[in-house]
Amino acid sequence: MYNKEDIYRLVEQHGIKFIRLQFADIFGATKNVAIPVEQLEKAIEGDMMFDGSSIEGFARIEESDMYLCPDPGTFALFPWKAKEGTGATARLICDVYNPDGTPFAGCPRNILKNAIAEAKKMGFSMNAGPEAEFFLFLRDENGRATTKTHDCGGYFDLMPVDLGETARRDMVLTLQEMGFEIEASHHEVAPSQHEIAFQYANALTTADNIATFKLVVRTIALNHNLHATFMPKPVFGINGSGMHTHQSLFKGNENAFYDDSTPTQLSETAMYYIGGLIKHVRGFTAITNPLVNSYKRLVPGYEAPVYIAWSERNRSPLIRVPARRGSGTRVEIRNPDPSCNPYLALAVTLKAGLDGIKNKIEPPLPINENIYEMTQQKREAMGIGTLPLTLNESLLELEKSELIKEALGDHVYNRYLHAKRKEWERYRIQVHRWELGEYLASY
Repeated sequence: MYNKEDIYRLVEQHGIKFIRLQFADIFGATKNVAIPVEQLEKAIEGDMMFDGSSIEGFARIEESDMYLCPDPGTFALFPWKAKEGTGATARLICDVYNPDGTPFAGCPRNILKNAIAEAKKMGFSMNAGPEAEFFLFLRDENGRATTKTHDCGGYFDLMPVDLGETARRDMVLTLQEMGFEIEASHHEVAPSQHEIAFQYANALTTADNIATFKLVVRTIALNHNLHATFMPKPVFGINGSGMHTHQSLFKGNENAFYDDSTPTQLSETAMYYIGGLIKHVRGFTAITNPLVNSYKRLVPGYEAPVYIAWSERNRSPLIRVPARRGSGTRVEIRNPDPSCNPYLALAVTLKAGLDGIKNKIEPPLPINENIYEMTQQKREAMGIGTLPLTLNESLLELEKSELIKEALGDHVYNRYLHAKRKEWERYRIQVHRWELGEYLASY
């Protein structure tokens, strides 16, 4: 981790000319204010002001002045900028503060910090590891994104079938230059679908890494005249993109989810954490699956979770417990998709799990058979619920959840809900191509 002195040394060593002060809006979009290196000291001291009223969900115009406070540990050099020969560019990820020096309630990074602080009071720290999938599509003659691909590859295929391999290799190399420890990269199930897995870290670092990962993937794809998209379901009839998220709690250096004295080697803490996730999942789905399009992925038949259950042995439920035990004991939440705001997604899932621990919420019995092949009657008899089917349904569930409202805070909760209701209404009143094909000639 870097400190202020490290940053000044690296700036001089690499001849850095510009610093991008990055932060996220409430939807997870990366924003930035670029400053010349001469303004770095002012920025590091937290004296860099910007207009918050221009950022979606941040502030009204009469209370727009805000400050960016960089986290020195997030300093990184953009390798592609360094190679352009116009002066290297670096970035710092920032927290947003009010003029009176208090953390801004609408800053997603601050919201995750609040959840981490709650876990700390209970004696826990959280580690998380994402598996973010994405598609690589061709661009048209005008540089616009399409859903066309020259890739017919499938799971783990290689060149010449996997024609995105060169771009993916460059993404991996760039991420490594920025300090990522890459564990694996491969072609995914659908044509032109890919995954790059990087090492788990503490919750805040993981959220920062997801934001950086998405920026790098899209930038390197553009350099290959490709368009990288984290849209959950860009093409009908094939698998969508998920962001399975592995989570574990630690007490000091000990994994709090591991207990070798139980038949499953899962501790009470792990079981209660699972219980909290299952209890609150319908309330936080609007955060982990935030788009109208997210619910086109969450349908049976494409390996995406639909049913609210957990298991150690199969991948059809919402929550899977991987086989590894000891320090690697963890739960895998399978419904999030890569369009979500990583700070908010980790905050609400952590909050749900902690509530399970606080209130000793027992999870239902594990489901160790393929839920997709069950009849509806059998699922109902076993008490297996479903995730919300649409964004509208998930917003109704969000409104019911006092816990998730508390996790987000009034500011983000109200602005997020308002914006997503408008998004749903825009979708609801549109006439879609399917309707024209289904009805225009017949009625």
